[in-house]
Amino acid sequence: MATYTTEIASDQLVSDNPIHQRLLQAYYLAMPYVSGSLLELGCGEGRGVALLSPLVEHYTALDKIQEVIDKLKPKFPEVTFEQAVFPPFSNLSDNTFDSIVSFQVIEHVKKDAEFLAEIHRVLKPGGTAVLTTPNIKKTLTRNPWHVREYTAQQLTDLAKKYFSEVEVKGVAGNEKVMEYYAQNKKSVERITRFDILNLQYRLPAPILRIPYDILNRMNRNKLNKGNTGLVAEINHDDYFLSENADEALDLFLVVKK
Repeated sequence: MATYTTEIASDQLVSDNPIHQRLLQAYYLAMPYVSGSLLELGCGEGRGVALLSPLVEHYTALDKIQEVIDKLKPKFPEVTFEQAVFPPFSNLSDNTFDSIVSFQVIEHVKKDAEFLAEIHRVLKPGGTAVLTTPNIKKTLTRNPWHVREYTAQQLTDLAKKYFSEVEVKGVAGNEKVMEYYAQNKKSVERITRFDILNLQYRLPAPILRIPYDILNRMNRNKLNKGNTGLVAEINHDDYFLSENADEALDLFLVVKK
């Protein structure tokens, strides 16, 4: 049985809507970059498969959770779904894919350098990969599910070790989104003010995961109860691609082989 946490934003819960729409917008923003044979690394519950599959000749999607893969196969029979823990991409050949997408995944990968090296390996010459990951400058508290988070410069420097063409933009939000962010920040600060020993950064991540998920869920529910209109009304197009990565909520990395 898969373990579902607040890391997996639900498209059914109103309280998760701002996060779900933010993740969904990444697929819309990636549409101009995908073509030919597409690989998705960490497809999750298939949030963007229906959006991208009509744009490509073939779609391969990997995820570590077998239960998720089993649910997606009958829903999208034209897509090749495989359970895989990566890196490396053990069953994928060199120079195979015209395009690759991977959204909110690299921050979970211990060997992030190998992850990018493998993306370079399986991309065809001239191929493009698009990745998103949280902008650490906008993170409100430590996320114990993440191995690390990046600044725009850190992600640029890492990607340039493997790709000659690297561009880092950002997924930003309009006034509605930033009002939600401000309310969320204020609410989180009311919780973290009790962490006078800074335990969120001192304790091992596995110890923090359960209390983090409980408090995160409570916080999302509280924000929804306090302003359901704002939480429910945020749509994917309230997020947009920004040239100012440092001020964006997520980093939007585009690399070419």
